[in-house]
Amino acid sequence: MLDKICTNIEIRSPSDVMRLERLGATFPTRLSFTRRLIRLMHRESWKINCKKFDLNDDGFGVALYEVVTSKRIYTLICFSHYLSPELRTDRVIANHWDATFVLFDGIPNQTDIERLSKNVPKQEAGRFQKTELVISRANKSVRLFAEVIKSLSKGNQPDINMVNSVGYLMRTTAVYANGKFGLCDRLHYTDRSELSHPFQVEMLIVYLIRLFTFDLVDHIAYQIDKKNSVNLNRDIKRHLGIGNATGLGMAPFLISHPVLIHNWFYAREVSLQKIRSINEVGINKLNHFIGVSKKAIQHAKEWLVSDEFQTKRNLILIKEMYKVLDLAENKNFRYKNKPWNYLFSKASSDFGLECQELLLSLLLEPYPEIIDEISEALEDRTEEFLDVNMTIGQLKEIIDENYKWALDIDFNDPKQNYHFWYYSKEKLEPRRGIRGQDLGSEKEMRITIAKDVNLLRKVLNDVKDDLSIANFVMVNSNFRDIACRVQIGSKYHFSEIRDNIISNSCKPVDILRGKLAFFGASKFDPKSDLWTRITMYQGAPLNDEILSSDVDDWCFPIKPQ
Repeated sequence: MLDKICTNIEIRSPSDVMRLERLGATFPTRLSFTRRLIRLMHRESWKINCKKFDLNDDGFGVALYEVVTSKRIYTLICFSHYLSPELRTDRVIANHWDATFVLFDGIPNQTDIERLSKNVPKQEAGRFQKTELVISRANKSVRLFAEVIKSLSKGNQPDINMVNSVGYLMRTTAVYANGKFGLCDRLHYTDRSELSHPFQVEMLIVYLIRLFTFDLVDHIAYQIDKKNSVNLNRDIKRHLGIGNATGLGMAPFLISHPVLIHNWFYAREVSLQKIRSINEVGINKLNHFIGVSKKAIQHAKEWLVSDEFQTKRNLILIKEMYKVLDLAENKNFRYKNKPWNYLFSKASSDFGLECQELLLSLLLEPYPEIIDEISEALEDRTEEFLDVNMTIGQLKEIIDENYKWALDIDFNDPKQNYHFWYYSKEKLEPRRGIRGQDLGSEKEMRITIAKDVNLLRKVLNDVKDDLSIANFVMVNSNFRDIACRVQIGSKYHFSEIRDNIISNSCKPVDILRGKLAFFGASKFDPKSDLWTRITMYQGAPLNDEILSSDVDDWCFPIKPQ
């Protein structure tokens, strides 16, 4: 039964939510794409089975995993390779990996497998057809991978503390889809219910790669000692996810897809608004919140990073979350007016951004009947065009009202115009250079929204208010795109990161965390301001657990005893 809801709490302002500092403190929620995919698997009774495992004693060869959905079949094809130590790197410039993968649309025949065996290991340099939906590659976490095999081959389970300190057996270094390098274009499968949601095809291949890593270590350990070896314990498998090393390549996406990003963040803020507006909280909902909060605190204690700044933030987070828990466990808490709003307001005034954003995530957990429906509407099916009939006066009003944050930036200050973003020639991946020092500024990516809006508004000062945009852009075609962007921003208020991404103080890792949290990433481990390691699917059910009734209980996993 739903708790009583009266939605009269205001949604948080985009000027507060869409700041880099807050994006860099976000956590995965029930809305996250991995959580949504697991729920879909459960709801439609997907079946995932290993159909071929042709690997030698050292674990090199080919494996196939078949995914039977309610309407179609997909196949993960895995190519496991020997990788010499001197070639091992997580950088995007790598050309060799421990394993490469392709998600195939349907059931591949032997000709398909032979063709892909020549192309998938080449990744970007390969040739692909529309039957190939996604390609990916992964490297072993060498120390843990070796330790797990060593323990299993001797009949023992690996040390759980070591397992937890890493969190995965392999980490992906790229997951490519949506027509890149000749792969199937997303337009060809957006009408499929299982793939229409944002990034579901990418999340599916990552989930399947995780299953392969478990079978791989079990296989190698068995080949070492067929008499005494054991398989990896189920609880330990659940606690292992898939790692990922992510850098600048992911950052521009949040800027170049304004409507889609609005949909994501608006859905999250509406979810929070609905929960904060609940008038009365039942004891079962309260106990659910307290239980998942205790779990999240322990999860934070087990979140081990080498970055000194993030380590300090984690310690503060744990301390503040204990205070949140004290408030919720107070015997009078349930009897306050709108208890969840009281709790979130208290955190917003007294605690840091990490605590506020974790609390947001925790507040959504007890309410699947509210949140899960919202999670089904995050894709972008619109097509926005420039309204050429709008007058310049109207455009000025929109800029002054919605883009004051951009107008307040002084781009004559070298610190505010410090960086430029461009595509690398070798890997076609976004990179960031220093203006005046690095080559390539003449090929700068068109993602400098604040700077472009700032310049547009200055130019409009000398343009009559009654002139139409059509007449303006006929003479000033270079402003067409940014004028359209301003119009989009007037309708989709969460479409802009309200910070200067080319300033000397911008930390792209904040953009990465904001996006990765929607994927369902956890245990962010920043290695610099430019890239981070994360874990995905840690705690998620295994393929033979998809039909379980508690399939969506895996948020904020903690190590098994």
